[in-house]
Amino acid sequence: MTDIEPAIRLAGELICADEAEAGTVRRHLPGHIRATLAEPGCLSFEVVPGAAPLVWQVRELFRDRAAFEAHQARAAASDWGRATAGIRRVYEISEVPVRR
Repeated sequence: MTDIEPAIRLAGELICADEAEAGTVRRHLPGHIRATLAEPGCLSFEVVPGAAPLVWQVRELFRDRAAFEAHQARAAASDWGRATAGIRRVYEISEVPVRR
């Protein structure tokens, strides 16, 4: 029997105000993606350029709230977190059922 349990999904946009912010994202994003995908509880993580040149689409899925909160804390304390702290983020966080 397979259990269905809630996972935490974040979906939204990272919106740069100008090319300088976009350059910061491009420089720091590869390391941020690698570190996030290596985290316990990360089921998927994607940050890709959106239709607008200064916008990135963000999609994250974590096993549970604890894994998501650990990710948030790690990311905020990282080079990525410090470098991009002032960049606008528009995210929706929700619980979604995941088969385990």
